[in-house]
Amino acid sequence: MSRTMYLTGDEDADRLLAEDANALLIGMLLDQQVPMEKAFRGPAVLAERLGGTLDVRKIATMDTSEFVELCSKPPAIHRFPKSMGERVQNLCRVLVDEWDGDAANLYAAASTGKELKKLLLALPGFGEQKAKIFVALLGKRWHVTPAGWREAAGDYGLDGHRSVADITSAESLQQVRAFKKQAKAAARAEKASGN
Repeated sequence: MSRTMYLTGDEDADRLLAEDANALLIGMLLDQQVPMEKAFRGPAVLAERLGGTLDVRKIATMDTSEFVELCSKPPAIHRFPKSMGERVQNLCRVLVDEWDGDAANLYAAASTGKELKKLLLALPGFGEQKAKIFVALLGKRWHVTPAGWREAAGDYGLDGHRSVADITSAESLQQVRAFKKQAKAAARAEKASGN
């Protein structure tokens, strides 16, 4: 099934995310405390630095300091290249040890959305919100739709422009940004009011 992604502003990086389950998962892992485009461009940067292929087996077996150095080389894959590089390597080790080196095996193992979310929560760097967003991303953009996936994704499974799962164009990217800005403002207002 053909998939198209619009997450990085770079055609090659977006193609990698559309075709490589590991790239999409690593991009989601990196999606915190940096612009979304930078996070999801990270897998393509890693692939280029690894000789043209995002090889999770190679990442998993590399010396950690060597891999962190690879992640830190300008432009660094993340604002915090050391901690996120270590997290990416730990994720790759789990993929190799438990999923035969392919995140698509993890996605296919879940017969329900609840199971998929549980499998994601067991991964390094995936908390409740990130797991929900990724379930929505898999369902909406990758057509991974086990029974109950929308419920498992919570509000992110709804139609609208709430997260990276809803980005299908430059326009929808701006709509997601506006939604996030509004949600942050509402959270700050609620915190300021003491609720």
